[in-house]
Amino acid sequence: MLQVNDLTKTFGQATAVDHESFQVKPGEILGLIGQNGAGKTTTFRMILNFLTPDSGQITWENQPLNRTDYDQIGYLPEERGLYPKMRVGEQLTYFARLHGMKLAEIRQQIPQWVKRFQVKGKLTDKVKDLSKGNQQKVQLIATLIHMPKLVILDEPFSGLDPVNASLLEAGILMLRDAGSAIIYSSHDMGNVEAIFDQLVMLKNGQVVLSGAVSEIRQSFGRTKLFLESNLTREQLVAYPEVKAIKQRGREFELTLNDPAAGQKIFAAATKEGYIPEFRQVPPSLDEIFRLKAGAADE
Repeated sequence: MLQVNDLTKTFGQATAVDHESFQVKPGEILGLIGQNGAGKTTTFRMILNFLTPDSGQITWENQPLNRTDYDQIGYLPEERGLYPKMRVGEQLTYFARLHGMKLAEIRQQIPQWVKRFQVKGKLTDKVKDLSKGNQQKVQLIATLIHMPKLVILDEPFSGLDPVNASLLEAGILMLRDAGSAIIYSSHDMGNVEAIFDQLVMLKNGQVVLSGAVSEIRQSFGRTKLFLESNLTREQLVAYPEVKAIKQRGREFELTLNDPAAGQKIFAAATKEGYIPEFRQVPPSLDEIFRLKAGAADE
């Protein structure tokens, strides 16, 4: 288990991380989210010992991380780094050996990983001759091939189309099921909501939300209402609890000040019987992110 306890890091007068604490267990995925400049990458760099915290402690299994522990970490930086003139097979072999894998095991594993991520190209191709998406998949394989106990992924979905994003998601879930502890940052709240077990949201280096994704959403109340009925926009706007309304034909998306208003709207909508849709849910993680962190990037 990775534990980050009361971590602080400053650069001159600027505080990048401010008394940050969280933990991630084996077989668990933790999402670290926040605006640009919120402290996500600085946190990763302190875990990896690229930066030294001003205060606080980082431990793995209740002990400070040592050289052996770092060999069991897989790290994908936001700024990708491959050797463009090196062949794909040589590149993957090189990174796998850095993490202590034996050559025979590497040769057995590489074809399986290439197939899993559907890399288009041959192992003898130079990395620079692959498409951008396939280069990214090669770097992902280099990060994961040694089946690390701790995986740190900084914006791993950046630049991936939906098909390749699904392949990456499957790879992350495979490692989770194998017992890896996984932390990744993302601006894509759809990916966050789909696979995160726990969530830590940073704003100006401070933790502003922490916990299970479902519990965080429920804590904001069922303030989103999706409705298709014979009620008109004018009738819905008349409810004082309706804060905002979006309309697509006969379908409405309401934002409520008070979740209890849903009962009154349901009664009015079903007065004449069946309606195609009535769904009252907590706000999406994207909406919570905008509410807590602000809509605009820093």
